[in-house]
Amino acid sequence: MGIDSGGSGVRIALGPVGPRGAPAAEPLTWHSPTPALVGERGIDAAGLLGQVLPAAQRLLRQAGTERVAAVCVGAAGMASLGDDLRAHLPTALADALGPRRLALAADGVTAYVGALGQRPGAVVAAGTGMIALGTGLGTGPGDDPHGGWRRVDGWGHLLGDCGGGAWIGRAGLEAAMRAHDGRTGGSQPLLSRLEATFGPPEHLPGLLYPRSDRPAVLASFAPEVGRCAATDPVAAAILHEAADHIARAAQAAFPHPPTTGQAAHGDDAGALALTGGLFRMGPPLVDPVRRELARRLPGVPVTEAAGDPLAGALRVASALAADALRLPVDGELLQVL
Repeated sequence: MGIDSGGSGVRIALGPVGPRGAPAAEPLTWHSPTPALVGERGIDAAGLLGQVLPAAQRLLRQAGTERVAAVCVGAAGMASLGDDLRAHLPTALADALGPRRLALAADGVTAYVGALGQRPGAVVAAGTGMIALGTGLGTGPGDDPHGGWRRVDGWGHLLGDCGGGAWIGRAGLEAAMRAHDGRTGGSQPLLSRLEATFGPPEHLPGLLYPRSDRPAVLASFAPEVGRCAATDPVAAAILHEAADHIARAAQAAFPHPPTTGQAAHGDDAGALALTGGLFRMGPPLVDPVRRELARRLPGVPVTEAAGDPLAGALRVASALAADALRLPVDGELLQVL
């Protein structure tokens, strides 16, 4: 069983384990658009379990079984806000689902595995937030200078996630509010989209600030920035700055970054994948991202992501069940019990 908890909701996938730890068939799935709450103790374990356990039991009944061999929970904020999850999920999931192996992973790890599997490289996962993660698949930084995980950003919408959906949406709304005020640097097209989406601009703070799902609300405006970019230079500039942030993060996360003036060659250099709903925006964002990546990581192949973070969580669980996990394990990004 793979569980994915992100800024736009919670998803579960349940499937049989195949040879060498790969999922063997199309999984049964469940989805809730309600994200896990974040409180004083970080991500609220009780709230997440309240969503996950009844849905997981329904999937088990559909599959005609009572227990799972392994579970992987991938959660946005697991590394920095996951103390409550680490304290309560293992016992609760063991009691309810009976796995013999359990992995608790940052969503960057499950995005990585969904996109590239268990091979070296780096993945940029951009949705509501943005995180880049790379590995040379060594067992740890002390054993291999290119091993362990290289995490870049993923610090949330107040401290980072630069170039992600909430970042783009906030920048677009800020440009719209400048136009509303008559300040320089504003965007009338974005102001029009703000009014169509949220209503009168002066009401926006009251609609936005009290909400617990504020990052998702900000990210919901990112597609409007994409739609305006072809004809609005302010919107286009926002996406070019986002592309620069994304490429810088990928460069910092890549395990074998090419030196200046040289290009990466060979399978050992690794691959780079882009994953996450933000890239469904298409050419307005993807084209400048690819240009910046070609400049910062010359010769590194940018591949299509094989799957999403939910697929990655299921792959980690399948590998655990088959004793075939080759990923670096640590106490924050990927913990195995």
